[in-house]
Amino acid sequence: MSWQEASTMQLRTEFVHFARQEGVNIRQLCRRFNISPSTAYKWLNRFETSGAEGLHDQSRRPKTSPKRCADEVEQQILTMSQQYEAWGARKLKRVLEDEGAVMPSVSTVHAVLQRHSRVDPKATEIKPFIRFEHEAPNDLWQIDFKGHFSLSHGRCHPFTALDDHSRFSLCIAACANEQRQTVQDHLIRSFRRYGLPLRMTMDNGSPWGDQTGVYTALEVWLMSQGIKVGHSRPYHPQTQGKLERFHRGLKNEVLQGRFFTDLDDAQRAFDTWRDIYNQKRPHQALGMAVPATRYSGSPREYQEQPAEPEYNDADVVRKVQVGGEIFWRNREYKIGKAFYGRCIAIRETTEDGIHDVYWSRHRVARIDLNLQIVTAGKKI
Repeated sequence: MSWQEASTMQLRTEFVHFARQEGVNIRQLCRRFNISPSTAYKWLNRFETSGAEGLHDQSRRPKTSPKRCADEVEQQILTMSQQYEAWGARKLKRVLEDEGAVMPSVSTVHAVLQRHSRVDPKATEIKPFIRFEHEAPNDLWQIDFKGHFSLSHGRCHPFTALDDHSRFSLCIAACANEQRQTVQDHLIRSFRRYGLPLRMTMDNGSPWGDQTGVYTALEVWLMSQGIKVGHSRPYHPQTQGKLERFHRGLKNEVLQGRFFTDLDDAQRAFDTWRDIYNQKRPHQALGMAVPATRYSGSPREYQEQPAEPEYNDADVVRKVQVGGEIFWRNREYKIGKAFYGRCIAIRETTEDGIHDVYWSRHRVARIDLNLQIVTAGKKI
């Protein structure tokens, strides 16, 4: 499902959130959201006049009275719990308070849930990862596929992208496969909307990359946008602990106990939950704030056609062929299929007969003319 098919209210909410941030470039934001400045200022004026209610077709739920009796407070807790079955006492208390309700302590809310069998007995078995947090939004994005599941027609492979600093969900896409082009298409949509991160981390294996040190086409494409690429340690899911936790929430709050007919059906559920996750669902690691309050778009724009790298006059420039090879001095050297169609530079070193091979600023291979061999990969 394309960005244009996302809910109108989700787009309005995100736009107003970003547009009200200090120093934001409104016209840049309008281009990213594909709206005119007049439409943008109409949304902002409505928000200034009526708050979030001004963005909705229906009025918001009225604020509760602070003098309601305990039975009514308990009913509020149970009603909210029925709407968000996987949420614990802290999240429910915070959301109800944000809506104007006067809530008792977390322990009392938990007791209400426990009394009505609304507490998952396995919840206490989950031990959180100890996580490092990057200092600013877009310093690092984490991406991965969540485990695929069956549909009435085919299978769904959920692709997800998460900002490390804010835990803001940048993308949840219902995909038919886990191929590179599928990943790239969804990342382009995210880059156009939110800008480029400084770094991205991902799992090992196709289509991300693997432990052999061979560059993949996805890595080279990301590097062409000036993004540094890293991979999680094999068999260490805590390397991407935030995304693992996000996937657990997606499973518990969206996938568990539900069945979807097709990819569009799954995408509608993903879009609805993503909006709740970003804008409403409190996050304990953020001091019970929501991810949208910690996220802002990147000033680094996605380049539809990145400029070709420039090399020194003394470099020998060759274009990589379809099989990943180049031809130089009447011999063929394998550089890597990921560089197909790109120009590389062969650069002489201080060692006799040894030449380094560069793509852009990255050394990707080394040619030994004495032995007539090439060594290619990330560990050169």
